[in-house]
Amino acid sequence: MPQVVLTIPKNKLQEMKQFYQKDLKANTPVNAAFAAKTTNCTITAYQSGKVLFQGKAPEAESNRWGKSTPSSPSSSTKTHRFHPSDSLFSESHIGSDEAGTGDFFGPITVAAAYVKDHQIGQLKAIGVKDSKHISDKQITHIAKQIVDMNIPYSLLRLNNSKYNSWQEKGWTQGKMKTMLHHKALESLLTKIFPEKPAILVDQFSQPTVYQKHLKSEGKTLQKDIYFMTKAESYSTSVAVASIIARSSFVKAMDQIEMDTGLPIPKGASGTVDKAAAKIINVYGEEKLREIAKVHFATLEKARRLT
Repeated sequence: MPQVVLTIPKNKLQEMKQFYQKDLKANTPVNAAFAAKTTNCTITAYQSGKVLFQGKAPEAESNRWGKSTPSSPSSSTKTHRFHPSDSLFSESHIGSDEAGTGDFFGPITVAAAYVKDHQIGQLKAIGVKDSKHISDKQITHIAKQIVDMNIPYSLLRLNNSKYNSWQEKGWTQGKMKTMLHHKALESLLTKIFPEKPAILVDQFSQPTVYQKHLKSEGKTLQKDIYFMTKAESYSTSVAVASIIARSSFVKAMDQIEMDTGLPIPKGASGTVDKAAAKIINVYGEEKLREIAKVHFATLEKARRLT
């Protein structure tokens, strides 16, 4: 179904509502300022300022209020045979992404989400985009709205004890992520069976390396699977997975702070080094195996600060 999403200044939402007064619908979606139905399309305006026009002729209404500027990846980014065609981004498909891989503290979280084509506009309207451009507070709020929309998803969290154990037996972080993505996708495909949509993985390694990791554990690629860097900027499905994974990571970090009673910063930096040194001083170095990725250079830096 054709659709357009515009970002409207919040002070114009009331003007729009007044314009469509005679077309207003009695029932509005959660977090919507208003909803209206014209002969051209259905219009749903959200408190955030995003407005979704969806129906047979959405441009006939959206052009009254502004122009959308959809983006698509340049053909120069298509570096392998697993790169998707641009048409996938407007079709129903599964997306998968992860969070926490570059953070000393906290687990790796991986999510896969199945978004249908008719849900793309509404998800964009509630603020779904690349999670790196959304604050942690917004992430939590948007993740709840995604769950309320009953978007099918699968979520995995690799705790740090298991992470450190796998790392010490020779698994690279790339292999860990590969197996987590594979398991999340398998779980979601089982959940939505018999549907078998295409899959887009936010690429963190070359597909040949991903396949090699799967083969080492007796696994093979799912059918109709694609890989693309920065996929969350183009695919709403991947963006949804990114938000779900990030929300889970944020919750895990909050829980570590509650359990230790100490501030636990994200990322890897001088501030993180000092926080790790504090953990060692208060709880002992062994505590880090439960809450951090101990092969990071952060550990050595923390030792020098104790």
